[in-house]
Amino acid sequence: MSSTVRATVVQASSIFYDTPATLDKAEKLLKEAAALGSQLVVFPEAFIGGYPRGYNFADQSPRGKESFRKYHASAINVPGPEVDRLATMAAKYKVYLVTGVVERDGYTLYCTVLFFDPEGNYLGKHRKLMPTYWERLFWGFGDCSTTPVYDTPYGKLGSVICWENRMPLFRTAMYGKGIEIYCAPTADSGDKWVSVMTHVAIEGGCYVLSPIQFCRRKDYPPPPEYLYSPSEEYVAPDSDSIVWAGGSVIISPHGDVLAGPNYEGEGLFTADLDVRGEIPKAKFQFDVVGHYSRADVLNLTVNNHPLVPVTFTASPSKIKEDEKMDECKDI
Repeated sequence: MSSTVRATVVQASSIFYDTPATLDKAEKLLKEAAALGSQLVVFPEAFIGGYPRGYNFADQSPRGKESFRKYHASAINVPGPEVDRLATMAAKYKVYLVTGVVERDGYTLYCTVLFFDPEGNYLGKHRKLMPTYWERLFWGFGDCSTTPVYDTPYGKLGSVICWENRMPLFRTAMYGKGIEIYCAPTADSGDKWVSVMTHVAIEGGCYVLSPIQFCRRKDYPPPPEYLYSPSEEYVAPDSDSIVWAGGSVIISPHGDVLAGPNYEGEGLFTADLDVRGEIPKAKFQFDVVGHYSRADVLNLTVNNHPLVPVTFTASPSKIKEDEKMDECKDI
């Protein structure tokens, strides 16, 4: 296993309602990160597909429904052509790529993170377990069948999205999988977020990488196509006003800030992670699912089966065969 990995978190805005343009921007940023020598690049939550910050999806008027139609159209299928393009980018720049996307599964959308290796293989995904607050108006719920941790030459790689990081049991499940490079893309640009990430790094004895979008009002469509707030119906917005302040950060297993936080604009924030050198030192003091656990009095059971609303007892091909037999009996 390699002793260190150079990792970059990307702080940048999506191009809302324009997924092809956002993919172009992602490739430009990936190229810049690769030029820095990065071997792992992590993009923000919902970077591909966009985070509908400020929009009132409780609006059930024709305008509100049309806005959701556009958002649904901007999401991506997994697998699909956009996933293929991201895989090609990872191979072209020879990086592990972790990126937030809005996943379309039929007519339900999910906040999802995708993983790719430097050979251009799509490794898998994590769907956000619990959309936060108003996100439940437009995103569905994931389950623990998509909570992977991948062995890489640099360490065990996984992701926990946004306020999932406030869920102690889910964090514990990920620690139980041995996560060492903990990717935490988020929409939380508040001043308390770095404290949350520092706690996770110390608690889990892992490196934490948290990319956050930085957006100005002009990064979203203008009103009336997109109303960032109800007042925009009556007052023209300041297109340069900051609506998402960033704050991307990389934190060591000891709680030291290695890169960021930055609240000034878009950028790439890079640090060298010494997984084999530093994580054992942190775990020596505190191993939350090892020597500092008490499984005799406290333990966690995780249901990692897919949770589906409809289950058929026979395969589709068997159903068709039965239907043909019924037709023959009618004759």
